Amino acid sequence: MASLLDPDARGRVILVGAGPGDPGLLTVRAVAALKAADVVVHDGLIDPRVLAIAPESAHRISVAKKRARHTVPQDAINALIVAHVRAGSVVVRLKGGDPFIFGRGGEEVEAVRAAGLPVEVIPGVSAALGCAAEAMLPLTHRDHSSAVSFVAGQCKGLSDQDWAGLAGQGRTLVIYMGVATAETIADKLMADGVAPDMPVAVLERGTLPGHRALKTLLADLGAMVQREAVASPAIIVVGEVVELSDAEDRLAGWARAAESMSA
Repeated sequence: MASLLDPDARGRVILVGAGPGDPGLLTVRAVAALKAADVVVHDGLIDPRVLAIAPESAHRISVAKKRARHTVPQDAINALIVAHVRAGSVVVRLKGGDPFIFGRGGEEVEAVRAAGLPVEVIPGVSAALGCAAEAMLPLTHRDHSSAVSFVAGQCKGLSDQDWAGLAGQGRTLVIYMGVATAETIADKLMADGVAPDMPVAVLERGTLPGHRALKTLLADLGAMVQREAVASPAIIVVGEVVELSDAEDRLAGWARAAESMSA
């Protein structure tokens, strides 16, 4: 089948992964799609430099979402995309990270296909991969981790989900959208048998200006997020591989500060 990036093809959708933030991490194919766009329907955290790649004439539509408040409901986003495609536009649906990793890309593909319209997906560097690479944090390592799992920390029924076996010795757990529920996540993992002294990293604003990589122990995760005023976007990494990273040890720093104050 011919690529939907064919410049002569009209009325189509291209789901594009914008990566974790830094425009330099866009794929060559993603750049080509943006340059061909008539309409760009984009997430709220897309770097302006990425949006600038699309032609000046392209119509840019933000469908930003925030915790517990969706500016545009998913059904409305689907309908918006379909309407522009039916009008003959090349629609780039620009999503942070990778469209198929907690990006609801699968739902949008289903909606476009149900409307009988053509769709293509261009993968992107996921937040987990981009942020971990910046922090020199290997998600797998022959001596420390032979498995890695991705979970969403912001969802209904979090406490009822079964994460048993996803974190612990020899495994790495990456938690997206977990900053607001960090304390609950730590309690959940410890209740499931993960040691309280398991290393944990929080990678904030990965690949973007102002990024931070902080580490502590699982039992201190919720407290550290509060002490350091960590804000989204950020991911949490749980596992022995954290000790190999360049993340700053904030538990040790906090302990030293507490000792100085008591001296």
